[in-house]
Amino acid sequence: MFSLPLMSSGTHDAYDAQDAFRGDHVGDHSALRALATEAVHAGREDLPALGLHAPPLDLSTTYPSHDSRGEAARIDAFAADGAELMGPPVYGRLGNPTVARFETALARLEGTESAVAFASGMAALSAVLLMRNALGLRHVVAVRPLYGCSDHLLTAGLLGSEVTWTDPAGISEALRPDTGLVMVESPANPTLAEIDLRAVAHACGSVPLLADNTFATPVLQRPAEQGARLVLHSATKYLGGHGDVMGGVVACDEELARRLRQVRFATGGVLHPLAGYLLLRGLSTLPVRVRAASSTAAELARRLAADPRVARVHYPRIGGAMVAFEVYGDPHAVIAGVRLITPAVSLGSVDSLIQHPASISHRIVDATDRRGAGVSDRLLRLSVGLEDVEDLWADLEGALGAERSGGDRRREEVAGR
Repeated sequence: MFSLPLMSSGTHDAYDAQDAFRGDHVGDHSALRALATEAVHAGREDLPALGLHAPPLDLSTTYPSHDSRGEAARIDAFAADGAELMGPPVYGRLGNPTVARFETALARLEGTESAVAFASGMAALSAVLLMRNALGLRHVVAVRPLYGCSDHLLTAGLLGSEVTWTDPAGISEALRPDTGLVMVESPANPTLAEIDLRAVAHACGSVPLLADNTFATPVLQRPAEQGARLVLHSATKYLGGHGDVMGGVVACDEELARRLRQVRFATGGVLHPLAGYLLLRGLSTLPVRVRAASSTAAELARRLAADPRVARVHYPRIGGAMVAFEVYGDPHAVIAGVRLITPAVSLGSVDSLIQHPASISHRIVDATDRRGAGVSDRLLRLSVGLEDVEDLWADLEGALGAERSGGDRRREEVAGR
């Protein structure tokens, strides 16, 4: 990631993952398919035999069965090992066919055996913590920055977890006998800091590494290939891609997936079938959307880095559609000044969004911890959508325009120190 004052970002070829997606993942029928092909077809292979072209939406909460003994046996089996139920569905909290299609597709895109979907990204993370806590492994080692609510969930110990914050180099020393999880986010929210996932996974030893891959998506990186056992997504963001669906998902091996399904059944954090339907549809265009938005983001990062009103630009080496930048002037004036870009939380939509992390997404994090993680009070986070780059730049220039004189004075002050 470049994070240099007033230097050009350049552009990055961020799409090696697209061409490299060739497979040893589950299902030899798809072993040679590229990621773009999987995005369109995974989870839909049975449709021709059903006489369908578009995936069906199953909104049922319960399903009829006249074999109560058979149902009892299947429920006992699920309670014992958490394996997916074979045969017809039983109840929406145990599983849903539409959601299962999304889980199958996402697992294939991430190159994992399984995926388990939840009502939100935070519900997904909560399930992971509860799963490890149930084994008596309550200690978590984590690297800042993380998404603000993830940080808060760990720090506040709301689920009984205890966290040790460290940098990547200190992970191995921070491990304890009761450490159940190591958590990182790369690129990180909101600074876009990148971590060597392979090195971190090595430092974890036998402790599972959870990598939040929300910003990168499997289009840009697949953490499981670098040693992460759990890959977390706020599916609300790029996987859905249109700002109209909320969900979360964990891609992982089947052993961990079984425990996650049991937690989901017990706690009720299920993904609604309509959300599963929209997320499966979102995956179809994920590679195209990420590529297009990343190209625009790289250009905006280059222009911002050359702008005298901007103190520093953060843009990851792997590319992506997120840009963070620090201004010399008042960041709140920039938020108030945009007209095309929407000032709002969240990210990953087809339209561009901008927000001030210190006020919103990371407000819940202690101010000292927040600043120590690089989240300055002058940092703005921009989620680049699919608009034309010139229109977006014109909007940013207009929003930065009110800061021109103040920014110039600030530069002169810095230069004189």
